[in-house]
Amino acid sequence: MKNEHDLSFDDFDEVVNPRPEGCDFDDVVEEALSRRGFLGGVLALGGFAALGGAVLPTGAKAAGNRFAFEAVTASTEDSIVVPKGYKAEVVMRWADPMWSDSVAFDQDTRGTAETQARTFGDNTDGMEIFMHEGRTLMAINNEYTNRKIIWGNREEGKFANADDVEKGMLAHGVSVVEIAHDGTGWGIVIDSPFNRRITPKTEMVLTGPAAGHDLLKTAADPSGTKTFGTWNNCGSGKTPWGTYLACEENFNGYFSAEDEDHKVSAELKRYGVSASDWGYGWATIDERFDVSKNPNEPNRAGYVVEIDPRDPNSTPKKRTALGRFKHENAECVINNDGRLVIYMGDDERGEFLYRYVSNGVYAAGVDTDELMENGTLYAAKFDASGKGAWLALTEENTGMSLAEICIHTRIAASRMGATTMDRPEWVTANPNSDEVYCALTNNKNRGAQNDEGVFKTNAGGDALPVEGPNPRAKNKYGQIVRWRPAAGDHTADGFDWDLYVLAGNPTVHQDDRAGSDNVNDGNMFNSPDGLAFDSNGLLWIQTDGKYSNADDFAGQGNNQMLAGDPVTGEIRRFLVGPNEAEVTGLCWSGDRRTMFVGIQHPGERGDSHWPDGGASVPRSAIIAVTREDGGLVG
Repeated sequence: MKNEHDLSFDDFDEVVNPRPEGCDFDDVVEEALSRRGFLGGVLALGGFAALGGAVLPTGAKAAGNRFAFEAVTASTEDSIVVPKGYKAEVVMRWADPMWSDSVAFDQDTRGTAETQARTFGDNTDGMEIFMHEGRTLMAINNEYTNRKIIWGNREEGKFANADDVEKGMLAHGVSVVEIAHDGTGWGIVIDSPFNRRITPKTEMVLTGPAAGHDLLKTAADPSGTKTFGTWNNCGSGKTPWGTYLACEENFNGYFSAEDEDHKVSAELKRYGVSASDWGYGWATIDERFDVSKNPNEPNRAGYVVEIDPRDPNSTPKKRTALGRFKHENAECVINNDGRLVIYMGDDERGEFLYRYVSNGVYAAGVDTDELMENGTLYAAKFDASGKGAWLALTEENTGMSLAEICIHTRIAASRMGATTMDRPEWVTANPNSDEVYCALTNNKNRGAQNDEGVFKTNAGGDALPVEGPNPRAKNKYGQIVRWRPAAGDHTADGFDWDLYVLAGNPTVHQDDRAGSDNVNDGNMFNSPDGLAFDSNGLLWIQTDGKYSNADDFAGQGNNQMLAGDPVTGEIRRFLVGPNEAEVTGLCWSGDRRTMFVGIQHPGERGDSHWPDGGASVPRSAIIAVTREDGGLVG
């Protein structure tokens, strides 16, 4: 069997939680498709921009005057490709200095724990811009490290000592930086009083219904209210009051046990925790990551973390009221009655889509802690008719205490019969319409059955049939689902849904794997991941998929970013990333003349030297995309 340390996140979880054959969310879609036809059914429901039939433009040649750029072609070059009239420049890279006493990146050693603590973190993901007192502040997730890159000076890319382990640890977390434009380009403001590194060692508080519960208590924190650190932060969010939401995703891969035969509880197994980690070795320098000695420690990870980028001395808060799962991002909406609504996806095959609704309403001067600590969690249920419902995860409905719901959220959603999804990732709300979109990136297990006709399941035993917004078996390409809350009320129990796009490859396949009508040989892609609307209502789509450019993915090139028109359905490719990189994280400058884009894990398999070229070490980075004429981007 392949060494666990060489497996992807998803494959590692399958070793820990092997799924029997089967699938669930896809069953609803299959029923809908069989009754109404593939492109005329779930892809074209009343009240949404039609995606099937004559209304939809069928490609980049269709009239699309909302796009202020010419589509770019797919690329396999180790560089950034942007449209004619645009340029892309590096703003900051992994291990770039943030203070004047920081040590510049060493190509040979990749630095030390001490140097990493004073420099920009690794593998950027979600990020947001905050304007404060005329300054531009950026909060950026540093999701994880590529072990064979950060320890590339070691034999087989494995840590050799405690300092190596700590260096990898300190590359995780969140970087808060002030950036400025000096007339030639954007860069970090060295020694800004707002610059800050938040790492797995940073003190934090646990808030909300689960705070103080026995499942959160440890020998180091008998109160169950104080913890240290955040890691594997994926997508992000921005609250209406100007704080940053960092979302803990694959937290499980950092825990291990000195005893390799140690068996974790069923609850921890549901989250992918086991006696083996992903090769980071954190338990070798910090016992809290040894689950045989500290079995409650994993219960203190997997939350949304609220950070105030304007106060470098503030203590981050883990918001247990928003649930514990593998958070992708947190999309905040203020409902028409003033209540705060946060949409969230759980990025694992066969997991769920969630919504949080606050009890109180948002207004200037209101206690925002109250909004983030007191509310109701819901999980989504889709049916084949194009209707859906939010299922309240309450004590009465689940038979669990409120604290247990917030800690074992996946178990609560399973009990309610929520619809299993094809890896629900970023969620984004249309600023110009009561629509919400979610990227369902892929699911190779969808629809798979054993000889007895039993579907594969997720780690909780929820079947994964072809249904609802998950209409394809062994889904390699992914799709984007959207829904409209009943009467435009984001707190309503019901919603209508359809699919904005089914990604695919029409040059290879003629069946449902070709994708929906708005996918063609000039804009095709796979594995939509990051989503964000701009202020004009264009939907920006970032991919984290296969870049082999062969077989099922022939002609799709490297990962990319596209723009979609929600009204016409047209999609155009805007940017292509370098080799073996994910394009993830997106925000704009205050004047919208600069688009900031994250480039994660270039050269993860050894075939990139971006951004510095030559024989340099590949480094994740933030780029600034601008128009050469100084106009608005997009």
